[in-house]
Amino acid sequence: GCPQLLPADRILVPVNVVKPITLRAKNLPQPQSGQRGYECLLTIQGNEHRVPALRFNSSSVQCQNTSYFYDGMEMSSLPVELTVIWNGDFSIDNPAHNKVHLYKCDAQRGSCGLCLKADPLFGCVWCKGENRCTLKQHCSLPENQLLEPNGINSKCTHPRITQINPLRGPREGGTLVTIRGENLGLDFREIQGNVKVAEVDCTPIREGYIPAEQIVCEMGRAEMSQYTGNVQVCVGVGACRPEFMAKSSKYYYFVIPRITRLKPSRGPVSGGTIVNITGSHLDAGSNVSVMFKDQPCTYLRRGGQWLTCRTHASPHGYGNISVSVSIDKAQLQKDLQFEYVEDPTITKIEPEWSIYSGHTPVTVTGTNLDIIQTPLIRAKYNNHETLNLCEVLSSTSMLCQVPELPISLARQQEAPEKPDEFGFKLDDVQSLMALNTTNFIYYPNPEFEPLSSSGVLELKPGSPIILKGRNFLPPTNTGNGKLNYTVMIGDKPCMLTVSETQLLCESPNLTGRHKVLARVGGIEFSPGVVHITSDSPLSSTAIIGIAAAGALLIFFIVVVLIAYKRKSRESDLTLKRLQMQMDNLESRVALECKEAFAELQTDIHELTSDLDGAGIPFLDYRTYTMRVLFPGIEEHPVLRDLEVPGYRQEQVEKGLKLFGQLINNKIFLLCFIRTLEAQRGFSMRDRGNVASLIMTVLQSKLEYATDVLKHLLSDLIDRNLESKNHPKLLLRR
Repeated sequence: GCPQLLPADRILVPVNVVKPITLRAKNLPQPQSGQRGYECLLTIQGNEHRVPALRFNSSSVQCQNTSYFYDGMEMSSLPVELTVIWNGDFSIDNPAHNKVHLYKCDAQRGSCGLCLKADPLFGCVWCKGENRCTLKQHCSLPENQLLEPNGINSKCTHPRITQINPLRGPREGGTLVTIRGENLGLDFREIQGNVKVAEVDCTPIREGYIPAEQIVCEMGRAEMSQYTGNVQVCVGVGACRPEFMAKSSKYYYFVIPRITRLKPSRGPVSGGTIVNITGSHLDAGSNVSVMFKDQPCTYLRRGGQWLTCRTHASPHGYGNISVSVSIDKAQLQKDLQFEYVEDPTITKIEPEWSIYSGHTPVTVTGTNLDIIQTPLIRAKYNNHETLNLCEVLSSTSMLCQVPELPISLARQQEAPEKPDEFGFKLDDVQSLMALNTTNFIYYPNPEFEPLSSSGVLELKPGSPIILKGRNFLPPTNTGNGKLNYTVMIGDKPCMLTVSETQLLCESPNLTGRHKVLARVGGIEFSPGVVHITSDSPLSSTAIIGIAAAGALLIFFIVVVLIAYKRKSRESDLTLKRLQMQMDNLESRVALECKEAFAELQTDIHELTSDLDGAGIPFLDYRTYTMRVLFPGIEEHPVLRDLEVPGYRQEQVEKGLKLFGQLINNKIFLLCFIRTLEAQRGFSMRDRGNVASLIMTVLQSKLEYATDVLKHLLSDLIDRNLESKNHPKLLLRR
């Protein structure tokens, strides 16, 4: 008799559409007088929406007409929790967990194909004129402009290819080409036999087909005359019409992959060697296979000129075997050989001890150690494994850093411990993972005490620093073992003397506060800070000597300042005297110029009367300009044609034309002139030549030349004011 909702088919509600939601139920109570009715509670993206509901009878309830909405276009549909509430706060049981599925036709359906492949129960159609996916009643176009799923008019036009992978492959074929795009058919039959890649038939594969979005096809064999081409897909059954044809903008290329060598050329018979094969076009095609005789080499990755694989154990034992590579259906021909050699062996480890934190060096002796690419040393304790690196020195020796023992430091172990397993990880060689011939043992870590209770140790210069603790010398079977300690005072190391409970450090010549840092194996510990202070005060003799030296220095500085002041005064007087002489000279020159000008006017009046009949002898413009701009030069290079070798003439003329464009740029020209004037070796003669050449170029643009001259004159005035020169010196040049 418990009220509950019955299982319902998927409840689909489009957003922004007013629609009731009818639910089947049983044992729904009839609200009595004073009781509230039914409500539907929908939780949409965290927000609760209450909708009045109507009870038809004990087996049916309906959420009243309401529209719903959710944010975002990332989800085409959104499942929403639905609860039916009676009398304000009593929830009707929903054992089937019925949910309302809100959906948007246009979310994640930006093309016709994606729209028509949507769930037919959604009722989405493609509105052609508006190029959008929507409900049928929301498209304002005539019915012949609608595309409906499974309808008479349900074929999308204008398919488009957006992505092709791979873009290269062998001519032998077999390459699986993945074509992604839009409107690539809604049924596999529509594209079957209708795909060509670079004019070669490509057979679609049903398992790789995603309606409207993706086609995977297998390439056929290409002729030697075929090199490249685009991808063509025709959607439909029968003759292909242009509006159903798609051509890619990218091209597919046929290449010839080649292999040249492999490295390393040998490895252990147990396998695990990472082999690198080099060549060309090795990233073409879709599938690569490497065979060591009849044994596969596990492919790892590849690039255009390389590919790598991992060898397996050799079923044929030692010796050389042939290596072959195939890309899709192309067999790459090259006589490559790989040699399987005997697995490495370990004969000796020295020393056979370390500390819990590891990272102490051991020398390993054995055979064939140089065939391992990345040798590792391992320890296992309580089902926890640790690894560390080894460095191969030769085929018979390598230097390893012992891994730490995975032991809980909280246990405060004081006794030596043997690992459950101790060995080496050498590619896939399993026989050395756990050595039975070694008695490797771990001793407790060295422990340091603080330098002082305050953490700061006061010292005098030259005094030794004593670090106290325990386990500094592990009690090995061959006597006390030696560990490599490093103690840093600040950033300087100190000389050490080691005993069982002390490290005696001869401190470097330092003063001030410095952090002490001790390192051993995988341990790094700071016992505190040392403060080195000097308590030797200066003697009275030294103080008197320093005072005398200071007084002498002050006297010398005073003498120098007096001499400098006197010299400066003399210089100022000399400068003023020269200035007065220059002013007098300029006044005399100006007076002489006035007199000469008056005489010249008289001479011109006399000349004018003489030239009444013959006229004034004017020079032509070219001759006058050359005499003004380049005085004393009869044949200047600007008057001659460009004299460069024929093969360079075009480049030189192009360069001169570009430079001429830059000269007509005011910013460039001003920067160019200022840069030249900043050079120390730029003489007055050079300035005149450059100015004449620039004016030659700008004869036809005198307004532009005048504007540049105004800027240069403004700069000259500003510099003259900054240097506080006499105004008469401004235009002396």
